Amino acid sequence: MTITSKQTIDAQHIADHNSPLSRSLESDYQALGERLARDGTDIEQLTAQASTFSVALPSWGLGTGGTRFARFPGQGEPRNIYEKVADCAVVQHLGRATPSVSLHIPWDTPSDPSELLAYTNDLGLSFDAMNSNTFQDQKDQAHSYKYGSLAHSESAMREQAVAHNIEVIELGKKLGSKALTVWVGDGSNFPGQQHFANAFSRYLDCTAEIYSAMPDDWSMLLEHKIFEPAFYSTVIQDWGSSYLAATQTGERCKCLVDLGHHAPNVNIEMIVSRLSQFGKLGGFHFNDSKYGDDDLDSGSINPYQLFLVFNELVDIQNTNSSFSPFYMLDQSHNVTDPIESLIYSAAEVQRSFVKALLVNRQKLSGYQQGNDAMMAQATLKSAYNLDVEPILQMARMRSGGAIDPIQSYRASGYREVCAAQRPVDASRSGSGIV
Repeated sequence: MTITSKQTIDAQHIADHNSPLSRSLESDYQALGERLARDGTDIEQLTAQASTFSVALPSWGLGTGGTRFARFPGQGEPRNIYEKVADCAVVQHLGRATPSVSLHIPWDTPSDPSELLAYTNDLGLSFDAMNSNTFQDQKDQAHSYKYGSLAHSESAMREQAVAHNIEVIELGKKLGSKALTVWVGDGSNFPGQQHFANAFSRYLDCTAEIYSAMPDDWSMLLEHKIFEPAFYSTVIQDWGSSYLAATQTGERCKCLVDLGHHAPNVNIEMIVSRLSQFGKLGGFHFNDSKYGDDDLDSGSINPYQLFLVFNELVDIQNTNSSFSPFYMLDQSHNVTDPIESLIYSAAEVQRSFVKALLVNRQKLSGYQQGNDAMMAQATLKSAYNLDVEPILQMARMRSGGAIDPIQSYRASGYREVCAAQRPVDASRSGSGIV
């Protein structure tokens, strides 16, 4: 295998790995096309739509994650932003659904933004939304965020947090980004620790200041989280608080929905509908969850929920062609190869999108209007139950990707080469979530 600065997995390797699989794919694709044609659906149109779908990769998701108790480093982990971007290129070259990278600052602050931008562009990638970090203290930081940042009771901490977000905006402008994602861990662990209204007011004042520093063509995305690290109360703890804050802040300030940031069994798809209906749905962090903010691979726990979210998104797109939310993955990979998990997740998100395109909207609307609950849900299940894997595989192959991207990745030996080039950093083997 050849690894260069512009092609992290040789295109010939992908073609060679596709060769023995292509005949079966053609057969499966033809059979699915015939099945879809009976319902008046053109498989080529679906494949074209699948090819245009994309979701951004998280720069922080390329290393092995951890828990509060321990972190076990993996082989060949990226040691800097350049190696992270190189790994992102592998995910994109094989899966063809992840052409952009979402940076987390200051974790991935480049010493030379122009050099990083050129390197990233050479690999066929671009930069998506920027993510600020005021939920942990950094080296040589003047003030601590132990008791909050944008909602902190003391002005010095708030000013420091605002200044950091503005610095992230300035860096994003140099990298071609068009959005800033703001998530804060501000809140309280004990009743009475924090004055709810005052903390929220301070947060609103700070977001307004950050918003005023954004370029006119940028979006500000406010991310809510029900708990962690604040376990009694969180300043932006749900979509209602996020909506209120975004509405108060400005037109281009919108809400970001992270699928793991809700209580178990919350109807996230309805939240998506509500925020969109009032023009405040700005983007997503896709992952999956069993108990809390687990940051598991997308579609690994509740793929039907992911489908139902995209059922709403496709419905919104059908009535609003300008609707264009930011799609990003956000995962922590404790026991899997991060590259494999990101390939898998991107495909699962793309799969839900394609299945949502299959929903017969005319029939569904009729059943809803007629209060036919059985047939309405059966219409959704009909689309969800259909295996669209041949469409995803064909879309990848036609765009130069791998029919079976994970097996192609493993056969490439990329991780083994990285292991030889990137020694394990023992200093990063302690506890803590990455």
